[in-house]
Amino acid sequence: MIIHIIGVPMDLGGGRRGVDMGPSAIRIAGLGDRLRELGHKVIDEGDLTIKTQEEQRIRDQKAKYLPEIARAARVLAKKVETIVAHGHFPLVLGGDHSIAIGTVSGIASFCKRKRKKLGLLWIDAHGDINTPHTSPSGNIHGMPLAVLLGLGPHELTSIGGSFQKLDSQNAAIIGLRSLDERERLNLRKTKVSVFTMEDIDKDGVHRVIKKALGKIGKVDFLHVSFDLDSVDPVYAPGVGTPVKGGLDYREAHLIMELLAESKKLTSLELVEVNPILDEHNKSAEFAVELVQSAFGKKII
Repeated sequence: MIIHIIGVPMDLGGGRRGVDMGPSAIRIAGLGDRLRELGHKVIDEGDLTIKTQEEQRIRDQKAKYLPEIARAARVLAKKVETIVAHGHFPLVLGGDHSIAIGTVSGIASFCKRKRKKLGLLWIDAHGDINTPHTSPSGNIHGMPLAVLLGLGPHELTSIGGSFQKLDSQNAAIIGLRSLDERERLNLRKTKVSVFTMEDIDKDGVHRVIKKALGKIGKVDFLHVSFDLDSVDPVYAPGVGTPVKGGLDYREAHLIMELLAESKKLTSLELVEVNPILDEHNKSAEFAVELVQSAFGKKII
């Protein structure tokens, strides 16, 4: 497999600084070498150029740094669409979760041209389905799933073309454990399948992933957007928005192993690694281990 790594050093979408250093931390943890050891060809596309917070001002408190986030997402969407069109695998490193708008929009644009169906697994402690009207913070990293379902600012929903990027019945959230009150109402209006940490506790990861893939249905492309805050802070302390009670070490790995076994995974992104809050690059190293599992690493 030919894997293209794209770094998106974006921290404009969240309320905490530091996740812009996530792509570097993950590379330093040996991502490229670990993938080559598994027999894959790796092409590192480098990082997108993102303006810092100091280079701009907030124009809209309900959608902070919208112009630059939209610009970067357009650039990312084009890059991802080109990679997918060549039959290669895009591996996108964040950065905050707002980057998913660009990643998924690029894949969706290709799927629309080729009349293919796109599915999405959103592995996250949060729903990320706020809009500027429902968000208590105005931080766009809490809005990407809404945008992909056609909700939110036109500057974001139009990236990759003016169409809804994802049918909600082809999407599932795994590991959910924190929702804003008005965000909960947004989620209930969709057909997104939701599997909370309580579901994982009761049914186990194997059954939850099987159910999630079943709910998403038969798709031609399956994108996995993995927010490291879905993992308990004990194992991944350096994340943008840590929430206790998340996936443990084996549960997180099993999710990726099951996706590898399914042979359905066609693109992946890892977001919200924050080296400033981390302990000796522990979270980035964990992220690399998860990627290895997603690309087929086995014990025997």
